[in-house]
Amino acid sequence: MFKVLYIFISLLFIIGSSFKDDKNIAPNIPALMLQMNDSIHKIKTLRMHIFALERIEKNFLTANSEIKLQTKPRKLYFINRARKLEILHTSQTSNKALVKANVFPYVSVTLDTYGNLMRKNQHYTLNELGFEFIGKSVAYTLRKDADGYKNFTYKGKHLKNGYNCFLLEYENKNYAYVDYTVSEKETATSIAYKICVNDYLLKYKNDLLNDFGYLKKGRIIKVPNLYCKKAIIYLDEKSLLPVSLSLFDDVGIFEAYDFTKIQLNSHISEEEFTRGYKDYSF
Repeated sequence: MFKVLYIFISLLFIIGSSFKDDKNIAPNIPALMLQMNDSIHKIKTLRMHIFALERIEKNFLTANSEIKLQTKPRKLYFINRARKLEILHTSQTSNKALVKANVFPYVSVTLDTYGNLMRKNQHYTLNELGFEFIGKSVAYTLRKDADGYKNFTYKGKHLKNGYNCFLLEYENKNYAYVDYTVSEKETATSIAYKICVNDYLLKYKNDLLNDFGYLKKGRIIKVPNLYCKKAIIYLDEKSLLPVSLSLFDDVGIFEAYDFTKIQLNSHISEEEFTRGYKDYSF
């Protein structure tokens, strides 16, 4: 009997050891991407800090900001404390946002979220803030990429921004610019959304950084065939949300974002999406 008990305990030890080893086995990347999208779709409210690094022409600009976001209906409060810039966007049916900037005449103004003042030296609009746009971009890129998940590499677990993360790297060496013929009433931004490529890269490649109107029908422009050539993604092991994202084109890194102090589905009062909220200076 003692011999049987010894064998049983030995088997338990072996089985237990094998489970520990499994933690080092690469996760199923398609499953991770599906779980990431599922986590994104479950977000009702979101608070977080964002550090952004963006290539503007040949230079890099950085910014630290904070957001409060309600997903349905979408309402957003944005603040960059260093620049004393506040933005409130509370209507899904309007592109207008309330903006308070630390510039003369120091009053709050209503601006078009797609206009040149709001887009100047920015890769994205307010409408892309949050995780939903990231999820869509990854999904569309994989849909366009013939090799899809084969271009992902698992790089192990790493600590990033205070989170235990799966480190994933995506790279497609067939990234290139191709011809696109402009149709009627298309802007650079609408084309980028239509074919799911990076809006800023499309504008920069075609010298359209300050062009926000309709492009001439029949004009041939150069557009990237994929959203990026390479991406480095840190996926939080617990929430399965991306807490750090770096994107590269044929030149090198063109944008990187780090997300910290993430609070998911915590209560945000309706008052916090109003102009007169006590902590705002509109």
